[in-house]
Amino acid sequence: MTEPVNRTILLFDIEKFGQRDDVEQTFMRRMLHTVVEDTLTAAGVEPTAQHREDRGDCVMALISPEIAKPRLLRALLTQTPTLLHANNRLAAASAQVRLRIVVASGEVALHPQPGTLGGAVGHDLNQAFRLLDADPLRAALRERSEQSVLCVSDSVYQGVVRHGHPGLRPEEFHEISVRTKEGSLTGWLCGPVPPEHARPQQEPPRAAATEAAMTGAAAAGTPGPGSGATFAFNGGSPSFGGGLVGGDQHGVSGGQVTGDVVMGGKTTERRESP
Repeated sequence: MTEPVNRTILLFDIEKFGQRDDVEQTFMRRMLHTVVEDTLTAAGVEPTAQHREDRGDCVMALISPEIAKPRLLRALLTQTPTLLHANNRLAAASAQVRLRIVVASGEVALHPQPGTLGGAVGHDLNQAFRLLDADPLRAALRERSEQSVLCVSDSVYQGVVRHGHPGLRPEEFHEISVRTKEGSLTGWLCGPVPPEHARPQQEPPRAAATEAAMTGAAAAGTPGPGSGATFAFNGGSPSFGGGLVGGDQHGVSGGQVTGDVVMGGKTTERRESP
């Protein structure tokens, strides 16, 4: 096995490939390889700067780090959709090729076996395939009219996309979380995330929202929502709307009373002389 080296990992996968018959699959595989070849040529990737493997309905290309990732991403965002459209318009409806595409980066080693093709191994490569098979990617391609969807790994987004290099718009990429056997995996989907896979908006805790409402009401000099008259007793004389009640206070030792307050007292009944 060779020692692992850093590579840009590029994966293409055909949607619903297994639902087609042998003749259609043969045609679609030929189209896939044409699109991949022309995309890499548009990105300036020479044959010596890539290692490509055929995975049936998928093509994997390991690209030399000498090829700038922004250049490769621009080709995937512009050339690949154009190539797919040009080829699909000549194909029957049952042989249309729609692609899920993933761009990742990491350490990959080659471990070829005698009599077989391929042999690329590595944790980062496994993670890239997890993204390729993720439900948010499948749902996005299913719900869109476009013929391809693109997802990049978190390392590619953080290191390349978010910096806004020419032709790359970070605001068009949205974070997705994928559950795998190894744990949660983060990717960035170009274009809107399907609603069923979008991250839920976090609402402020109810207690915090209530406290904020009461604070705002106090600042405005008005009672909070749903409250009546409020009286504060802090171990001294209570204040009612700015007035002061003097005298002894019985049965109240701090806290807050909301609602009507009736202060009892001694009543002297006056009698008229007969």
